[in-house]
Amino acid sequence: MEESDIFLEQVDPENEAVHRFAVSADSACSRLDVFLTENLAGFTRSYVQKLIEEGRVEVSGRPAVKSNLRLIAGQEILVRIPPPLELSLEAEDIPLDIVYEDAHLLVVNKPQGMVVHPAAGNYSGTLVNALLHHCRDLSGINGVARPGIVHRIDKDTSGLLVVAKTDLAHLGLAEQIKSHTMARRYLALLHGVMPEPGGTVDAPIGRDPKDRKKMAVVHIHSKPAITHYTVRERFLEHTYAECRLETGRTHQIRVHMAYINHPVLGDPLYGPHRNKFELEGQALHAALLGFTHPVSGEVMEFTAPLPGYFQLLLAELRQGGKR
Repeated sequence: MEESDIFLEQVDPENEAVHRFAVSADSACSRLDVFLTENLAGFTRSYVQKLIEEGRVEVSGRPAVKSNLRLIAGQEILVRIPPPLELSLEAEDIPLDIVYEDAHLLVVNKPQGMVVHPAAGNYSGTLVNALLHHCRDLSGINGVARPGIVHRIDKDTSGLLVVAKTDLAHLGLAEQIKSHTMARRYLALLHGVMPEPGGTVDAPIGRDPKDRKKMAVVHIHSKPAITHYTVRERFLEHTYAECRLETGRTHQIRVHMAYINHPVLGDPLYGPHRNKFELEGQALHAALLGFTHPVSGEVMEFTAPLPGYFQLLLAELRQGGKR
């Protein structure tokens, strides 16, 4: 981007930040959402697309209706960004297993059963509620004050995730997820005995057309998804495996393992409705997390031991015999 692309930035009486751009010859033919993501510091592409959908982006005086609009040299773009929403959330004194923390980020070992981010039906008892009590100051990326959440793991999945305390850290970590350079390895107990030592599931994931609460391997309205897996142990009826995420789609490991007929043990959505171990959720644990510190540049890697229920389950399976 040339400096001449941006020629005015101000705040209007409604506290909206107003940004104006002139499209240079170098930026011609760029997608509107890509152009704005590159030129609006501190905002992700998904948030830019939301601004477009809400009619907050104008191109040459007219509201933009498509994120994929191809730009023409000389066009003027106006963007109105609303002030960050203050979350009406209570900081709650909930114990946290913090593996690492500095001024820019922290790594937490989330227990099974804890929701990461508030949503309908879960406005308290979440990881964010606990984080607000712990440090009070989290990143404000994507138009909501102090969320801090860069990536998520499911409620009934335990293990590691990184939380951004500053916008700079948030952007750097999000870029590593986008470029697939953040290492994320999970340990899972699966139904059935995998005969091969490992493999890769390369299958796109989107909403299940038959059940909107579920995800599925579908080829329409989906996103690429890749999971690598390695067998650690085989039991009489189950497999203990390590899964490495190359992408990070919603329920990715759970969907992919079910897709190859080895659903995660205890999974209420993608596995058998009943399991003889009476698990309260899927036996899935985010055991390793690795990334480059977005400020210091230090390569960091963290591990979290298996939770107690998972260790007991493994011991029970080992007593039953191996294959």
